[in-house]
Amino acid sequence: MYRKEINERSPLRVFERSIQGGLGKGNVGVVMSRAGAGKTAFLVDIALDELMRERKVLHINIDNPVEKVREFYDEIFSDLAESQKLERRERAHLVVERNRLIQTYGRESFSMDKVKEGIRLASEHMSFDPEVIIVDGWPKFSKATDDDVQELVNLAKQYNCEVWVSARARREDERDDRGIPTKISRFDSMLSVVINLEPHSDHIRLQIVKDHDNKDAASLFLELDPRTLLVKWR
Repeated sequence: MYRKEINERSPLRVFERSIQGGLGKGNVGVVMSRAGAGKTAFLVDIALDELMRERKVLHINIDNPVEKVREFYDEIFSDLAESQKLERRERAHLVVERNRLIQTYGRESFSMDKVKEGIRLASEHMSFDPEVIIVDGWPKFSKATDDDVQELVNLAKQYNCEVWVSARARREDERDDRGIPTKISRFDSMLSVVINLEPHSDHIRLQIVKDHDNKDAASLFLELDPRTLLVKWR
């Protein structure tokens, strides 16, 4: 199967349709789960899907080196290529590498000003203008301020791109009637989409808990395979 066929048949097309065609430029989406339940894997799945459509993705990770993030991409790409019998694998991998930029920061050294400076330099020297930005590890929603989350919204709007972030949800968290921890839902007006990853014995279920202004979020018959870390049909 060729790269474009994989994109067309990907379960992520159903995911997109279930959130009104996707997150949308200028919007912020959150992927939440308990620790170790697949937040980073799902963000990488989203990123790889965009990259294989030759869209520019900036992946920002807090506390992990570039090499570790790249290895995670390579592992998931390899599983995808193997499971889908990808033709011209090296060429597809080159497309991924060409359209992706990874930036990593220590938690104490991270700032949105540094991110914006990195984007400016990438645009000027590499003609790299991101269409999707992944921010894995910031903000920490239990300590986040309105200004922190507004900075993410401003980032999405300034660069006319989609911004996806991760959030840790604990079992003991106080939650609203949708099941969103109040530490996240207090920023509801600034967040367009919220996805929950619910671990079960042999799979991780994907749940849409906020879908833009839609009051009735669609049910997803999709799951994350804990072995391959790929999104698949349930």
